[in-house]
Amino acid sequence: MSSKRTSVLSNGLIWFGAAVSMAEIMTGTYFAPLGFAKGMLASIIGHVIGCTMLFLAGLIGARTRRSSMETVKMSFGQKGSILFAVLNILQLVGWTAIMIYDASLAANGIMETGPWVWCVVVGALIIVWILIGMTNLGKLNIVAMTALFLLTLVLCKEVFSGNTAGFISDDFLSFGLAVELAAAMPLSWLPLISDYTRGAERPLAATAVSTAVYGLTSCWMYTIGMGMALYTGEFGIGQIMVKAGLGIGGLLIIVFSTVTTTFMDAFSAGVSTESITGKLKAKWVGVIVTVIGTIGAVLYPMDNIMDFLYLIGSVFAPMIAIMITDFFLLKKDGTAPGANLVNLAIWLAGFIIYRVLMHVDMILGNTLPDMLITVGICLLVNKILNRRFRKTMQR
Repeated sequence: MSSKRTSVLSNGLIWFGAAVSMAEIMTGTYFAPLGFAKGMLASIIGHVIGCTMLFLAGLIGARTRRSSMETVKMSFGQKGSILFAVLNILQLVGWTAIMIYDASLAANGIMETGPWVWCVVVGALIIVWILIGMTNLGKLNIVAMTALFLLTLVLCKEVFSGNTAGFISDDFLSFGLAVELAAAMPLSWLPLISDYTRGAERPLAATAVSTAVYGLTSCWMYTIGMGMALYTGEFGIGQIMVKAGLGIGGLLIIVFSTVTTTFMDAFSAGVSTESITGKLKAKWVGVIVTVIGTIGAVLYPMDNIMDFLYLIGSVFAPMIAIMITDFFLLKKDGTAPGANLVNLAIWLAGFIIYRVLMHVDMILGNTLPDMLITVGICLLVNKILNRRFRKTMQR
């Protein structure tokens, strides 16, 4: 990333683009079995939980001027952070492939050329976005975001003015699991947000605006997806856009919403790689990730991402819980050269607890209870260790 500071507006636009995506809309369709009122409530609660964690993670990076994986080093050590950097890179490669796959299916519903052609087109545009660079997008980003906003309004109108009943799956989805599914999407951005807030001119304001814009827009995307399933007779976004008479406008929504979201995934994969080794440049790693994601989107079906989202939550919820405890409660900001084995053990406990809680139907989902438990364990362990340290010094 350039040393040039980014404005609050720029950060807001970046996170608006991150939220407007086919993946978010398609995830919203999973909420249809709950009905509109319960589905909306679950979405709002989940986003409040996830975005609170997203804000705190971004604020750590904004205040310390460190990238996401650099902030992870503060809690887990130089070597310990490698585990999370690798896991983050893997999830970002997965997200890149999923985003391109969803976009190709939707675009092909408007203009049939074969999904693989759209995979290549979208992948190529993402690479162009990466090569231009975040701080150089300037007016291009403003124009793209304005077009996306207006066109998405048209899509929203078409969805909620539908006169036919949509298909509702027989798959069971409890309220608690829906909350978790809503929280999981902002959680997936936890290992990325500091890559963008670290360069903000006004750290607190930029982090708050980024989180608020993302949370509100993501809720909106979920609502559109839920409306698709409940109020239209169509199964794909492309068909709805055709019915709305959007044509080229529909293609713009699909292609550019995917580009503005996925370029962040690919670029942050590069930043995470830089935290492991300084020999590789973030921009070119992002290009490689995009190529791999494009190939994956062409070769493999990626229609159901629920398990992927839950896995992300189980990995990164306890990670950020420990980071929040260390930075805001224990006031730690140093970086150990090795691995912090104590925090790694606490993270593992948090990961296991999350997976166990997945089998317990709780109204607020798994993330919040898991994080509270992890924070409690972290505070307790540090209190015990400090007490032992004081006793040793007294001797």
